[in-house]
Amino acid sequence: MAILWRHSALAGRHAEIGGELEDWNGMGTAWFYDNTPERAKADYEAIRTKAGLMDVSGLKKVHVVGEDAAYVIDRVTTRNVEKIGVGRSTYAAMLDERGLFVDDCVIYHLAVNSWMVVHGTGTGMEQLTKVAAAKNCSVIMDDDLHDMSLQGPVAVDFLSKHIDGIRDLAYFGIIHTKLFGRNVMISRTGYTGERGYEIFVGRKDAVHVWDNILSEGESMGIRPTQFSTLDMLRIESYLLFYPGDNSETFPFEDGSAAGDSLWELGLDFVVSPGKEGFIGAENHYAMEGKERFKIYGVKLSDSMDQMEMFARVHADGKDVGVITYGLSSELNNYSVAIARLHPSVAKAGTKLTVVQPDGTELAATAEEMPFYDKDKQIRTAKG
Repeated sequence: MAILWRHSALAGRHAEIGGELEDWNGMGTAWFYDNTPERAKADYEAIRTKAGLMDVSGLKKVHVVGEDAAYVIDRVTTRNVEKIGVGRSTYAAMLDERGLFVDDCVIYHLAVNSWMVVHGTGTGMEQLTKVAAAKNCSVIMDDDLHDMSLQGPVAVDFLSKHIDGIRDLAYFGIIHTKLFGRNVMISRTGYTGERGYEIFVGRKDAVHVWDNILSEGESMGIRPTQFSTLDMLRIESYLLFYPGDNSETFPFEDGSAAGDSLWELGLDFVVSPGKEGFIGAENHYAMEGKERFKIYGVKLSDSMDQMEMFARVHADGKDVGVITYGLSSELNNYSVAIARLHPSVAKAGTKLTVVQPDGTELAATAEEMPFYDKDKQIRTAKG
């Protein structure tokens, strides 16, 4: 049994809805309110067509403060920290000395010498702490700060009733303001591929803000959504989940140690052009063109069956990869999945066969991702 050493102030609200808290990143998390296909479909469609509110406080919120804070983050992550202005944030990766992926994060520049790094289940905090040890810098994990994610097309319409200027907040922008009379930080970020917002609020005010969003937003179709909904949304939006899509979950057949390169994951874009000096940099650059696999999309040709985790992918009778996560969407009329494919077949239009764990064979093709909002115009929309 997992030991839950972190606790959300919203745990009681999740229980009232029917949520049985399960471990994610050490925190009891409402993976399901009602573990049925009907609930999963309703929550997924709510975020794609209206909006959903989700407790994502299990993310680790790590403050990095002090004269050397920027140096520490610059050393640990793949982004050029000097380019991130106050009031802005950016997505980044963290590597080990081998140049292989160990975590991803969002870096928030809150004020001069004050930053926050938000990451998931990898070793991001350990990396930051190690580099900060000999520097004028403090690394402080903050579980008083809660994070609720309001995602979907009506999210901005709802927030605009309460916060002046929210429509002008750019993608990955940050504002400090009040919501329902409580101090909050709102960032235009999320993990759904929709136009969405993350609302950071102190523990003592979390329930108040949660309750008011749901009560006032109900008429607009805003509903609480279970954490597992993220898997459905992220698949079609090409948002990876560590370690779910990684070799920690899908070991290399030759017994190689776990660890994937950014080139293999399709995350090489998170390295700022020309940046050197971050952990694993030399090995990262040396691995370009040496991919053992490629993260790529798979789409069924004439079926709406859902591709299952660990299903094998074949091409011309040869095993060429594995499905990590699949989604069958009636809303978008397709069945799609993220897969780890041999580089030779990771090309749009390649004919594939997906072999489900029960032996069922499904015709498919390799497809570029994202499947949804291909030009990323929805999540970055202005006004």
